[in-house]
Amino acid sequence: MISLLRGKMAEKSLEHIVLDVSGVGYHVHCSLQTLGEVGEVGAEVRLYTILQVRQESMKLFGFATVDEREAFELATSVQGIGGDKAMSLLSQLSPGELAEAVRAEDVARLKRVPGIGQKTAERMVLELRNKFGQPSSAKPAAPVAGKSDDKLQLQVTSALVNLGYKPPEAERAAKEAIAQGAQGSMTDLVKRALRALAE
Repeated sequence: MISLLRGKMAEKSLEHIVLDVSGVGYHVHCSLQTLGEVGEVGAEVRLYTILQVRQESMKLFGFATVDEREAFELATSVQGIGGDKAMSLLSQLSPGELAEAVRAEDVARLKRVPGIGQKTAERMVLELRNKFGQPSSAKPAAPVAGKSDDKLQLQVTSALVNLGYKPPEAERAAKEAIAQGAQGSMTDLVKRALRALAE
């Protein structure tokens, strides 16, 4: 089992990075939370990881913190939530926010995540409400700097499309989020757009 990787980031997209570890490139799927923290291509990165093996494929998931990895493991223990849906959850909610929503039995909040329906949200609350511990670590997201509004809009729109939203509504929400100000991390902007979509 691969549980930790350290290396130089060779590629970065809105849903994965390629980590060069001693000449071997690992394709690692990451949440928007983690992508906001790992920096830019060329940066030295350490990720906590989970290798998910399925009959038809293998996927490597990476996390900036142990808390996020633990939240992923708890989410995927629920029937109907695979790695991709768990990543959607962690792209919209931090581990602490996810724990808070589950403990508060806030089904409506969980349902705002694309791919999470009523029954899945209720099952999460039922199965996980006593399993989430208090977050043990947190790091500030990397700030977005030196990027034009047009480039930011494209990146935020792409992130929303990857989360399951249709391009027209994703573009509208991205414009609205950036109109409120481009300060903060990419994760902040995407969260702002997600709130606009939920209104």
